[in-house]
Amino acid sequence: MAEPRTPRVMETREKTARDVYAPPSTLPEPEESPDYVYHWVATHVMGTPDHTNVSKKLREGWEPVKAKDHPELQLEGNAATGNVEIGGLMLCKMSKERFRSRSQYYAKQAQQQMESVDNHFMRNNDPRMPLFADRKSSTSRGTGFGSGS
Repeated sequence: MAEPRTPRVMETREKTARDVYAPPSTLPEPEESPDYVYHWVATHVMGTPDHTNVSKKLREGWEPVKAKDHPELQLEGNAATGNVEIGGLMLCKMSKERFRSRSQYYAKQAQQQMESVDNHFMRNNDPRMPLFADRKSSTSRGTGFGSGS
């Protein structure tokens, strides 16, 4: 009598799995922190220092990250400051609470701008020829033109 076989679902193909290549990221990612959000800030644009951008980001609450605090990046810090810098970009961090409140501020500002545009648009509404302000979008895939068939 034949011996029982293991179901094919239970078999693994680890040894026959192909290795998929993915090019490395240009900028290294620091290990995730429960307390901080990381962001790359431009210090130079086309070889010219951009002190205005750096100053603005620092006033927003971004703090430069020291290379000695993140050995996993395997980088030497900037010789003068010790900050993590690559190709005109400096790694900065911000507390998650501050980042969340900053994001809420900008979301509220964008919402107010959209409401202003809507109000201005509807101000020109006339009952004889009403304006429609539908904010719906949809995508569909047809079988005709452009589908290759």
